Amino acid sequence: MSDPVKTSLLTLDARTKKRNAAETRFRMYGLAAIGAGLAMLVLLLVTIFGNGLGAFQQTFVTLNVPLLESKLDKKGERDLAKIKKVSTFGYAQLLSQAMEDALAENGIDSDLKAKKQAALLSKSAAADLRNFVISNTDKIGETVEFTFLANSRVDGYLKNRVTRESIADDKSINAEQLDLVDELVAAGVIKKRFNISFITGADASDQRPEAAGMGVAMMGSFFMMLVVLALALPIGVAASIYLEEFAPKNWITDIIEVNISNLAAVPSIVFGILGLAVFINYMHLPQSAPLVGGLVLTLMTLPTIIISTRASLKSVPPSIRDAALGVGASKMQSVFHHVLPLAAPGILTGTIIGLAQALGETAPLLLIGMIGFIASNAPDSVASGLLDPNSAMPAQIYEWAKRADPAFYERAWGGIIILLAFLITMNTIAVLLRRRFERRW
Repeated sequence: MSDPVKTSLLTLDARTKKRNAAETRFRMYGLAAIGAGLAMLVLLLVTIFGNGLGAFQQTFVTLNVPLLESKLDKKGERDLAKIKKVSTFGYAQLLSQAMEDALAENGIDSDLKAKKQAALLSKSAAADLRNFVISNTDKIGETVEFTFLANSRVDGYLKNRVTRESIADDKSINAEQLDLVDELVAAGVIKKRFNISFITGADASDQRPEAAGMGVAMMGSFFMMLVVLALALPIGVAASIYLEEFAPKNWITDIIEVNISNLAAVPSIVFGILGLAVFINYMHLPQSAPLVGGLVLTLMTLPTIIISTRASLKSVPPSIRDAALGVGASKMQSVFHHVLPLAAPGILTGTIIGLAQALGETAPLLLIGMIGFIASNAPDSVASGLLDPNSAMPAQIYEWAKRADPAFYERAWGGIIILLAFLITMNTIAVLLRRRFERRW
């Protein structure tokens, strides 16, 4: 009989080597998956910021505009009613004169007609000048320095979005005007700088992409989130507490739970159709109002909040309930004084994530009419913010993305940056609240 082969525990046999090799491969697969995910994330962020950061800068033209009394107030009466009768056409003549004066002051010769020179300005310039004069009638007769938006083609030229080759068939601008732009840039009359109006302003028509802003749509989203928070949080938490702590376990509650899970998977556009049919066609609530948008998003967010709240309640150990009941607390006291405070971090996290999901929804808002360019001014009261027609950030981005002018496409990417900033902020708050209130047992 031969002696048994003696081996050491420190010596790797074939099976151990094969198992270790499999573990190494699995680890490499995991690292490769993480690397691919990070690469896609970096690519996404580079694309978003590369295309969108230009929206936060805009090209401006600085002009000294003579507010001629002979054009604006011939009799010198300063009668506001008569001053308002001067149309934007009269102010356009003042802008043409100001442009000619700027060329003369900087020693720039141009064969372009005055109309072509003034065309470098945004079509909103005359209206902006008129609004200033109406608000400051005492300035009539003086020469006032103004900073106007340049039109989208000039802005695109300075951002390398518009080239001399691309304007061959463009009726909005020609090569001679671009030559003039180069000279005005060298003279310091035309400059590109940060544009706060993109963050605070309202949407603009297809003819004025350079004047479009995100501010009013941000207010629409804010009022919608107020409605969602005021309705979804108490209703969702109350429903979760009842189903988890008080409801009898029978086939009725089983059906309710199954339907809540199913509602969480329903496409958002279905909730938009429901809101259109119920809140607008049946209840006759105002179309395009943030109140209606908030109600639709509340229905969509409720399942998410209920599911996350129930999971948080389940995570509280049964011993907490038993201990409270053992010292004489009622069922309600044990839930509200002991279980609910311990589940609060998870509830807050689920609520904020639900709000972040609602903030980024577009399809249901389009169905109830919350599209772009329906609100030219920010709401002046809570009632106005809830009931007046408005848009929302995701709907505004969608509207810009489908418009023909490339300047709107740039603004759509810029709007995505603002929306991402909101979403990241909300998710960061969720994480901080969870860590702040989380208790360990």
